[in-house]
Amino acid sequence: MKHRKKKKRPSRGKVEGKLLFIIRIGGTNDMHPKSQKVLHMLRLKHIFDGVFVKANEGLMDMLQRVEPYVTYGYPNMKSVKELVYKKGYGNMDRQRVPLTDNNIIEQALGKYSIICLEDIVHEIATVGRHFKEVVSFLWPFKLNKPEGLLQKKRTLYKDGGDSGDREDNINELISKMN
Repeated sequence: MKHRKKKKRPSRGKVEGKLLFIIRIGGTNDMHPKSQKVLHMLRLKHIFDGVFVKANEGLMDMLQRVEPYVTYGYPNMKSVKELVYKKGYGNMDRQRVPLTDNNIIEQALGKYSIICLEDIVHEIATVGRHFKEVVSFLWPFKLNKPEGLLQKKRTLYKDGGDSGDREDNINELISKMN
């Protein structure tokens, strides 16, 4: 972990406001306690959980710490829509509630003028003003295990493995895990 922290990350330019989807692919065996804390802060408590986050420099530093245990990338509008419609659950009074009725959404997010599933998809895909409230309302997405896909979990994606930054290739993984 000390070597990982000292390793300099190449400058990505401007990452503000871009949408990231993070999927946890590794378990807690041989995991540093600080890495466990970062995964807990990202709400990735179980393997194959996924969350939407807004990309910024602080988040990229956190992802560098947990890179062997997660894979992430920039999802497109189609992937966001599929995830919210198929796997979307809301958090109502700490209960996991399926998003089958727009009344549930209006009750929780109506004060931000978000009243239906399309509004949630639009807010997430465009990283709008109320992105934080929408993402905290959504329960982490519980994805299916991809068939025969994760062979080298600890190796970085750019080196032929599965963990780390996938950039736009995250969409293929999302479609296989839906």
